Amino acid sequence: MLCLIGRSVRTHRQSFLGVVGSRPRIVERALTPTQLLASSLSSYTGQDSAPSTLRALSKMAAMRYLNSKLAQQIDEELMSVAGAFSLDQLMELAGLACAQALATVYNKDKYPRVLVCCGPGNQGGDGLVAARHLGMFGYKPTIWMPKPGSKDIYKRLQQQCTNMRIPTLEPSQDTQSLRSALSSSDVILDAIFGFSFKPPVRAPFDAALPLIAQAGLPIVSVDIPSGWNVDQGKMDDIALDPDVLISLTAPKEGVRQFKGRHFLGGRFVPKPLEEKFQLNLPEYPGVSQIVELPRADESPESQKL
Repeated sequence: MLCLIGRSVRTHRQSFLGVVGSRPRIVERALTPTQLLASSLSSYTGQDSAPSTLRALSKMAAMRYLNSKLAQQIDEELMSVAGAFSLDQLMELAGLACAQALATVYNKDKYPRVLVCCGPGNQGGDGLVAARHLGMFGYKPTIWMPKPGSKDIYKRLQQQCTNMRIPTLEPSQDTQSLRSALSSSDVILDAIFGFSFKPPVRAPFDAALPLIAQAGLPIVSVDIPSGWNVDQGKMDDIALDPDVLISLTAPKEGVRQFKGRHFLGGRFVPKPLEEKFQLNLPEYPGVSQIVELPRADESPESQKL
């Protein structure tokens, strides 16, 4: 719809009365695509919704997508004086947002059994936090983490899940336990690889990703679908094709054309930091930790800064 509006800007014009000397004249001014849409909405609703519509569309159109280098820089600033967050805090907020996104799309009455697939890095930490919150929400999560992180933070996060009686499959290079878990799950939370992922996919994940993809279960990916290039998108057949994506902090360049349901989470970016990097993030509704973004084929092209 917006693309059609954009192409017709040349033929749609707004007239207003102007004065040149002592003679009134009609002055024509071309409308921008967002003004055209706002005008159409006002006509349709019978209300002057143009100002709020223009603000919303302008915000949506300018939202910044991050490349891997910029995403890393913002993460570092969040944990510097500019943000003053600890890694624990960021993981807690990110994991809560991921759990909320999954629960928004997949009701626990129909999809109670969640297989949380975790990698060995920070992405896996987000998954462990999400598993704990999903347990609190009334789901029945199971954790598959074949290469547990060695840092103290990952050990504590895993112990928190153990304390809640959330089962963790025994770490193994073999995928048999994963096969079994997939057969008794309703939905998958993909927290394997994050924006720092560099190909190729290595064992045991090279064998695991095809199993996950072929299981026929809905997949919710954290920040970037596992196996995708954070800057260029899906470039390998082994990469996952999730149904739902929860971007953290801001969407990444590689997911611009993602066609599934897309949420933004991580309601923790300080306003000065958002302004410094021109993120132009959308407003979060109420007290929610997530906001749903327009699908790639429904929104205007986001500004590439």
